[in-house]
Amino acid sequence: MKESLIPLLRCPVSRSPLQLQVISRGNKIFDGVNQGIIENAVLFADTEWFYPVIDGIPRLNVEAFLDYADFLESHLPDYAARKQYLLKKHGVFVQRVIQKNRKTKESFSFEWSLFNYEKDKTWDADHAAMLQRFLDETGETATSINGKLIFDAGCGNGQLNQLVAAKNAFILGMDFSKSIEKAYQLNTCSNASFIQGDVQFPPVAFGQFDIVHCSGVLIHTNNTELSFSCIDPCVKKGGKLSVWMYHPRKDFIHNFFNLVRRFTSKLPVRVQYYLYLFTLFPVSFIVKRWKGNPENSREMMINILDWFSPEFRWEHSHTEAAAWYYKRDYNNVQVTTTSIFGFNITGIKK
Repeated sequence: MKESLIPLLRCPVSRSPLQLQVISRGNKIFDGVNQGIIENAVLFADTEWFYPVIDGIPRLNVEAFLDYADFLESHLPDYAARKQYLLKKHGVFVQRVIQKNRKTKESFSFEWSLFNYEKDKTWDADHAAMLQRFLDETGETATSINGKLIFDAGCGNGQLNQLVAAKNAFILGMDFSKSIEKAYQLNTCSNASFIQGDVQFPPVAFGQFDIVHCSGVLIHTNNTELSFSCIDPCVKKGGKLSVWMYHPRKDFIHNFFNLVRRFTSKLPVRVQYYLYLFTLFPVSFIVKRWKGNPENSREMMINILDWFSPEFRWEHSHTEAAAWYYKRDYNNVQVTTTSIFGFNITGIKK
């Protein structure tokens, strides 16, 4: 984590700025320049909340003080007292957040653990196609994003962030699964930063970002419009909110699979992996090869897991999504891309 990132960060619960207590510094190099990266630290809100920075990544989930208890216990002498105070005062709230997030974190952490960063494509796209897809979805160009501050709320494997940063944009990637760790480790661009956080409790300053991009994330939360309303404040006036989501399909097999996943998604994610590996994967492999699809085995399994393993998977019409923008005072609302499974929609904040 670069110290310059701190002014953009906020406590996801109290919304107060965060103060830094450095434990150790690293020497991550970007283009031959030592950026003075902070490897390990604790961030304190002016209330009772506190969050660890571990291996360069601010861990800003609400439940981070429990998820990373070992780290905090070894670096905060009064950790036990702080933890007990939070649980006594906010225990019901914290447990609800944990329950809401547990299966989704497990699902996406496992999914991205299969990804080979050297060999695999992200959703069938190589790097050039990934960047172009982002530009098409957001209605931008490689020139227009120059100098813009972008929040990628749900960055997955983080590859897109480096591609956007290489076009001289400043991009903050956030994911609440541990996929953020590999994204950070492989980052080679000083314009790209990464944090761990929850779209329903975005740990960033409101009204600061030129573009907030959220692709395929909101529809995997417990309530899509609620999550939409949580990232909306991050967009500055005149800024753009770009969201990709699934739309309904009149297709028997599609809807049958959605019915099946209501039951299979309740299984432990590793059990699901082997279930799909011996049932859905062989059929998918044969059909895709017959159609000439060059996806490798890992990419196919990631696609299958992305559909079947998340606890939540919602589909919304274009008009329904547009209404969310209009209710929150956006104009120039438009669907920028459509595909067989979903669409991207943008709006400009008045």
